Amino acid sequence: MTVAATPAPRQRRRREHPEPVPYDFRRPIQLSREHARTLQLGFDGFARQATTVFTSSLRTVCSATLTDIEQRTYAEYVDSLGSSTYMTLFSADPMPGVGMIEIPLFAIFSCVDHMLGGPGSDTQPDRPLTEIESGVARGLVERLLSEMRYYLAPVVPLEPTITGVEYNPQFAQVAGTADVMVVVTFDLRINDREHRMSICLPFSGLVPHLTSANQAGPMSDRERAQRAMSAQLLQQQFAKVPVQVSVRFKPTKLGPDAISSLKPGDVVRLSHGASLPLDVTVAGDTFAHATAGARGQRLAALIVDTPKENA
Repeated sequence: MTVAATPAPRQRRRREHPEPVPYDFRRPIQLSREHARTLQLGFDGFARQATTVFTSSLRTVCSATLTDIEQRTYAEYVDSLGSSTYMTLFSADPMPGVGMIEIPLFAIFSCVDHMLGGPGSDTQPDRPLTEIESGVARGLVERLLSEMRYYLAPVVPLEPTITGVEYNPQFAQVAGTADVMVVVTFDLRINDREHRMSICLPFSGLVPHLTSANQAGPMSDRERAQRAMSAQLLQQQFAKVPVQVSVRFKPTKLGPDAISSLKPGDVVRLSHGASLPLDVTVAGDTFAHATAGARGQRLAALIVDTPKENA
């Protein structure tokens, strides 16, 4: 009889930890774990009620399950959609900006087919909805927005109002390409066919309400001490971050013809006065002044008083 070796508890715990993900400083994570948890509670309830809405409206077995909540740019969200889909734009008062609820075109035609008494066949057209079909689909989306308003009420008192419909994601220019959005994705199942439904909300308008909702409870003395210590450590580390410092003359303006005709031996007259010190800048902002000098084998700059501007 052979007994399989059991891994040590420390090794087992180590394997259960997720793999580290590289941090991209160009896209700082702003959707905190507390904010994501608050949204998850609200959209979990919305998904359960959306299951009831689809099942009662289509009179067939349907389900909606929350799969992901993430922070993405608007360009990334649009690129993740198909070339043709059914995007309902709605005002997100009191939040600034426009929100969207997106359902694949095949899924919305299947819903309309069921609601008009059809079988919801596996072959559906790839075209914009007619006026009658649009009215039927709009009623379904309005019910979904009403349920979303109810389940997000503890976070933000939304009053969503439909403002338009788009079939091509590239034409739905409701935000800038680099604007940050909160994208909530659902797994929508109609009979045995799976679809991807998503809701897109502006992050800048949502985050103040999330912060207020998470700060509703009292803070203990231990939490205050931990936050104060974290702020102190952060300030100390920022003081050690190296930055690029430039010592330069004041800028001089030249025309394109003068620049293109420059050749070795030409003299360019600078706008910098001969008696004025040089500017010490960081990221284009002047914070000190200095005079040129040398220390050993290297050039140096001696910090001097800020000169008074001439009248």
